[in-house]
Amino acid sequence: MFWESITYAVCHLTKKTVRERILTLLRNQKEEERLAKSLAVAGKLFKMKEFQKAETVLFYASIDGEVETFDMMKKAHQLGKTVGLPSILKDRKKIVPMAVASLEEGLEEGPYGIKQPKPAQTRVLDEEALDMVVVPGVAFDRKNNRLGRGGGYYDRFLKSLPSRTVTVGLAYDFQIMDSFPFQEKHDVSVSCVLSN
Repeated sequence: MFWESITYAVCHLTKKTVRERILTLLRNQKEEERLAKSLAVAGKLFKMKEFQKAETVLFYASIDGEVETFDMMKKAHQLGKTVGLPSILKDRKKIVPMAVASLEEGLEEGPYGIKQPKPAQTRVLDEEALDMVVVPGVAFDRKNNRLGRGGGYYDRFLKSLPSRTVTVGLAYDFQIMDSFPFQEKHDVSVSCVLSN
């Protein structure tokens, strides 16, 4: 495993090093293994009382080997929940939560190759209405701190959410570190992290 191969002190790890190594591990996973692990993570999410009570859930559109979310969104739809996805405003470095009417016909490729709702087929979700936000991350630590891809989109978005909104990070076991030596003031942690 990646962390076992680190022979120098954890304080020498940089955000860049961790991002590069974990993104490589994500992309190099066997698809069958990735989907099996994702299913285990999904099982934990759907067992959460907070998820079961939630009426509106903002997911993320998985890319590059991340924990698979499209099946989760389908199931959430079937349970009668309002499902949302972020729409990325690249020029403003901002995330806007949008409702997803149809996963089959209502999405298009947005910035960074990430699927997002087509503007004509959706509506903006009020942040006050978000009961739960499912958050991607390159890595998380045991205190639920999160390392993203470096754009700061989620840090800014998470800061704007009401305190009652539950934020859940999804990750594979190799994405979890004991602690981050590089946590910064603007970094925002999540309520909890679910792993396989």
